[in-house]
Amino acid sequence: MNDDIEGLESKRKDLHEQLAGLGDFRRGTISVNYRKCGKKNCACARPGHPGHGPQYLWNTTIKGKSYAKNLKMGAELQKVIKETETYRVFINLCDEIVQTNEKLCELRPVNEIADANEAERLKKKLQKLFRRKYKKK
Repeated sequence: MNDDIEGLESKRKDLHEQLAGLGDFRRGTISVNYRKCGKKNCACARPGHPGHGPQYLWNTTIKGKSYAKNLKMGAELQKVIKETETYRVFINLCDEIVQTNEKLCELRPVNEIADANEAERLKKKLQKLFRRKYKKK
């Protein structure tokens, strides 16, 4: 991999273009479920019978709240499968963008301040910023 600034900027640009071309996506997983109905005379009550199904269920958790939706076999299931796969691609691209940006941040030089007064003002400004930020805790 090319670890110079220009190479990393080019890689970041390519990743952003891939991100822009993703299309629709949604988070979550799809599970396949078999359920027993509880009736004594039903076939699902026999030993070794997996139960009624398969039933396809899309599950996700957003801000601590669970969501689930039954999916119909066919076009609806296929659509949700594609959207959840695209979400995984989105997550991987985001991780790659973050890693590339971190490498860029490490490679970029720190701006030196030649004036001593300017440096002192910056130090005071930063101390004030962090004092305010951490005083609340």
